Amino acid sequence: MISWFYELWEFRELLWALTLREIKVRYKQTVLGVLWAILQPVALTLIFTVVFGFFLKVDSGSVPYPIFAYSALLPWTFFTTAVSFGALSVVNNGNLVTKVYFPREILPLASVGAAFFDFLMASLVFASLLIIYHVHITLSILFIFIVVPSIFLITVGISFFLSTINVLFRDIRFVVPLVLQIWLYLTPVIYSSGQVPEKYRIFLSLNPLTPLIEGFRDITVYGKFPSSFHIILSLLISLAIFFVGFWFFKSKERIFADVM
Repeated sequence: MISWFYELWEFRELLWALTLREIKVRYKQTVLGVLWAILQPVALTLIFTVVFGFFLKVDSGSVPYPIFAYSALLPWTFFTTAVSFGALSVVNNGNLVTKVYFPREILPLASVGAAFFDFLMASLVFASLLIIYHVHITLSILFIFIVVPSIFLITVGISFFLSTINVLFRDIRFVVPLVLQIWLYLTPVIYSSGQVPEKYRIFLSLNPLTPLIEGFRDITVYGKFPSSFHIILSLLISLAIFFVGFWFFKSKERIFADVM
């Protein structure tokens, strides 16, 4: 696996070029351009605020519901966007895969990199909301340098796995949107895990995104210091998913050109 990482480093300029291409192609000939990266979480926040914050009165603790929802939708939108595009990345670039050699993992990595660009753009709105709602930033914000990389790693690992499966079974492009839609309601985005009856929390604990999404919200909005145990466990799970996904991708990489 060390040799795989070394080869990827040797092709880092290609990774950068394909990531930039992914960003440009995504917003080419659009009226709003990169504003679409911001509109998606903002629109969902408005809808969730009306439905769950106003009508259903979901408890958001000491902060207004809009920032409660947006703080979770920000990393969730990054995850779903990256996985959606990453799952299709190898097949969508079949012309490159069948004609020239390069580390194929660059393709899903470029898709995740482009989604991370969207995440950074949408973070500007989040920063504005923190100011508007007078949310005080504490030293807990430093844990963002653990939580965000953990989310990034788990996203890349799942993208590796799905992009490989999609080469073999094209049904994945239909399955992924459905699974992500269901996954949203199994993740504490529009609610907190504390509002779930204790006997059902075991199902939330099986979701690897639960501690990461809630951890992101806790350290940014509530100013809470996360549990060291949960932080370390989340990082280890993210690393495990990343390495397993990477190994699975590389083990099937040699058949990509033949299958496509």
